[in-house]
Amino acid sequence: MATSINAPASWDNTKTQKTNSSIWSKWLAFTDSQAKNRTFWFLFSLVFQGVFFLPLPAALTFYYNAPIYTLVITLTLFFANVIAGMGGSGIRTMINLFAASILVHITMMAIYVL
Repeated sequence: MATSINAPASWDNTKTQKTNSSIWSKWLAFTDSQAKNRTFWFLFSLVFQGVFFLPLPAALTFYYNAPIYTLVITLTLFFANVIAGMGGSGIRTMINLFAASILVHITMMAIYVL
């Protein structure tokens, strides 16, 4: 016989509740889980951008006649990542800035190459 002492509360229906997780909440959960790898993400973003994105304005300007502000955008994003990593910002800021840098550079490539 279930009494109010040994029966679970009736408002505790977490098994039947629908979880409302969006892509943004999953992204934030991922970034929060990477907090222990903060130095890795800082170094990875610098190496990745140094290899793939810093030469991009030269290629876009020389081969596709892109304007000079592609260089300004690239250097601004690169140094923003450097300042964010060395300035002690959180892991969410570092990874979101790195992802924004990737999206901006892919957009620049799509605009001038296609």
